[in-house]
Amino acid sequence: MIELPEAVVLAKQIGKAVTGKRIKKVTAARSPHKFAWYYGDPKEYHGLLVGKAIGTSVSYGGFIEIPVSDAILLFADGVTLRYFAAKEALPERHQLWIEFEDGSSLIGSVRMYGGLWAFPTGTFDNKYYWIAKEKISPLSKAFNGTYFNSLFNEKTSTLSLKALLATEQRIPGFGNGVLQDILFNAKMHPKKKVKALSNNDKEELLDSLKLTLTKMVDGGGRDTEIDLNGRPGGYKTVLSRNTVN
Repeated sequence: MIELPEAVVLAKQIGKAVTGKRIKKVTAARSPHKFAWYYGDPKEYHGLLVGKAIGTSVSYGGFIEIPVSDAILLFADGVTLRYFAAKEALPERHQLWIEFEDGSSLIGSVRMYGGLWAFPTGTFDNKYYWIAKEKISPLSKAFNGTYFNSLFNEKTSTLSLKALLATEQRIPGFGNGVLQDILFNAKMHPKKKVKALSNNDKEELLDSLKLTLTKMVDGGGRDTEIDLNGRPGGYKTVLSRNTVN
């Protein structure tokens, strides 16, 4: 599942691999998937994108946004993105295939569920996408103690730490995957109530949040996910399916 670290890593890799390349052909929904989400009719993706050049990709929370002239490609959740050089063998099953004029390809395949959206810029009315674009990234300097403390209020005081940090898009891109390691490193239980936190606890939690996320990004994503080249991330998770005995 794409969470914040993987979105950052994939956006950088996509930028290096395909920025400036012009789209030759788009094939969407070739392999039907009940939980592959598209914008409108996926058959219209080719007409929207063909002949246009890829701009600089960016990430917002768990979203990967790729500008394509006057359109946007957007990916999220359980989408596996892969880059293939010209003449390299391609997977038979996929939900989105973007072929470039130089013969290389960007392919999106959905696991459990995921979004592969292509739309004219400014037309996608998805609240999670817009919240992710508007909120401060926890990797930025602006995500400081003052900002973090704003998450703690009367409405959130009765929540567990898991509910506070991984729901309601309070921190876009946060899911159980990154949260487990952040709380483990902070030596805090996911069910601990927000109102039980001392000021020192909040400082330790913020430190763990920023340090753990930085390690995940610097490592190329978590080892439970694969990057644009099909390699697992280099960050070894403390708590995940890979650590279950």
